[in-house]
Amino acid sequence: MDTIWELVGPRRQQAIHHRVRWPSNLGIAVLDALLVRVIFPTTAVGLALVADARGWGLFHLIALPTWIAIVISIILLDLAIYLQHVLFHAVPALWRLHRMHHADLAFDVTTGFRFHPIEILLSMLIKLATIAALGPPAIAVLVFEVLLNATSMFNHANVLIPPTFDHVLRWVVVTPDMHRVHHSIRSSETNSNFGFNLPWWDRLFGTYRPQPSAGQSGMTIGIEQFRDARELRLDRMLIQPFHNEVGDYPFGHRQNER
Repeated sequence: MDTIWELVGPRRQQAIHHRVRWPSNLGIAVLDALLVRVIFPTTAVGLALVADARGWGLFHLIALPTWIAIVISIILLDLAIYLQHVLFHAVPALWRLHRMHHADLAFDVTTGFRFHPIEILLSMLIKLATIAALGPPAIAVLVFEVLLNATSMFNHANVLIPPTFDHVLRWVVVTPDMHRVHHSIRSSETNSNFGFNLPWWDRLFGTYRPQPSAGQSGMTIGIEQFRDARELRLDRMLIQPFHNEVGDYPFGHRQNER
């Protein structure tokens, strides 16, 4: 659906044609899915069912109506994803993994699939640990997983949303214009708008930036390293964490531009 919307009503003219980018972005998504399936014996929902059966987690210590537990669980799981995202920008070793996501030279729905396999495995470990600690209802985890995947595709989409509607919508969900700022080449903009689903955390923790300094049409997508189109090949993407300097993007490596 988002892909059709991109073709009918694109927000930006893409610097790199999708025929160059899409095979690798979709290829990495398939590889990530296979690795998770092979390495992890359970899914997020499966672990929630185990936690419920064995009485693990915070929600088994607090008596709450089911619907309240579901709502709070979804919000806390989303906060965990936000904090994890900040962590991957703050720790240089983790940024090396995460920067593959940011090294895409254009921004569309397939960018939302573009994560290094090692990052995906670490993210899954963090998610499972969070579920074991919280003990959320399994239905809450299922709803969260659906929302996270849907909003990740939506907020990476190269789609045109009228500015007035976008201004209202971004109080409820992270919009493409809001998240696109996070994919700017400027480190001060890369280190902003970390939310994937709920937009409130960026406003609450002071990481919200409404627009890129160069404007949505004028901003440069990507990072300072890996500007060569050859780096969009799948084999090159897989080795990006292991070569070149870490760069100035992780927090604390330099005073971010204002």
